Amino acid sequence: MSDTMIDTTEFDVIIVGAGIIGCACAASLSANGLAVCVIEPNTIGGGATAAGMGHLVVMDDNPTELALSSYSLELWRNMLGQDPQRHRAHEYSQCGTIWVAADEEEMHAATAKQRLLQEHGISCEILNQAQLYRLEPELRTGLAGGLLVHQDGLVYPPKSAECLLERAIQAGAQICQAKVTALQDGAVMLDDGRSVRGREIVVANGIAAMSLIDDLPLRYKKGHLLITDRYPNFIQHQLVELAYIKNAHASDGDSVAFNLQPRPTGQVFIGSSRQFDVQHKEIDIGILSKMLRQATSYVPALSQLRAIRTWTGFRAATPDGLPYIGAHPNRPHVWVATGHEGLGITTSLATAEILTNQICGEASKIPIQPYWPDRMLPKLTALTSQSNSR
Repeated sequence: MSDTMIDTTEFDVIIVGAGIIGCACAASLSANGLAVCVIEPNTIGGGATAAGMGHLVVMDDNPTELALSSYSLELWRNMLGQDPQRHRAHEYSQCGTIWVAADEEEMHAATAKQRLLQEHGISCEILNQAQLYRLEPELRTGLAGGLLVHQDGLVYPPKSAECLLERAIQAGAQICQAKVTALQDGAVMLDDGRSVRGREIVVANGIAAMSLIDDLPLRYKKGHLLITDRYPNFIQHQLVELAYIKNAHASDGDSVAFNLQPRPTGQVFIGSSRQFDVQHKEIDIGILSKMLRQATSYVPALSQLRAIRTWTGFRAATPDGLPYIGAHPNRPHVWVATGHEGLGITTSLATAEILTNQICGEASKIPIQPYWPDRMLPKLTALTSQSNSR
């Protein structure tokens, strides 16, 4: 990102952070005619966005998560359409997701998942054992089957962030390369001493939001990822174990799960792991080894592929697993769009739409109250009051 100077110091909306959430918010708000400034000190989409797998997936751990993820995937499909140029720009592939069932118990879970998704108009089908191996022959023998969700897909997140930001710029948004050091009444302070005024301020910088809003309950959730050299057609679908949901939403402790992705480049993306409250970027060999053992237990031939890069990233996790999207209850004109944990890429477009709806006073397509930050802040205040009264 070039070091650009903004040509005004007052905007309708200031967005702190140019990850995919901030860029999506900028595109949506600019499209609604608002004067937007995006402030980012580093590379566009270079934080948690760059560390993610880019899986566009419907998740149904609870009705609120299902509503947000399914709505967002609808927005992704509408935006990308059938335009090959847009597909290339985002490195998009509608590969679908196969939720792999290891045994009959997990097949029952797959059937229940299918029933729920179909009730919400999501195209999916149960795969028996023979169908599973016909689609993905590299899977280990003895698996029971799975569930194929047809319209899930993938993008390359940093490119998607850049594309969304470019849409915002075309609609008049401006970019400021600086770090926001503090929020003020109707303004933000920058590390170079400048003050930029905004009628509304959107904090969308992931886990770093804690440095600006100290009463927002967020936790670090570190993850490891690995990508291989090019092996075209090694797998065809995003492959995820059905036990992933239990591991992904664990409230504490370290966990790993089988999660494999076929990149359009022919590379294979291997995940996933979760570690709470770990804040250093170094590779944890123990966690990485456990993650790879889990992956090769499902796809043994992975052990023959050459890895070319491993890295880590930090997800911003909320206490209840749902993102914060809405007004901060104690800070007038401050809005929050963070805490998406591992679903930020998937839910970015829906997050942007429902945040724009709130700022512009419009109705939203889905209920928005479950995402409001005030659901957590009153609890934190109550605990503090009890502590002070002792």
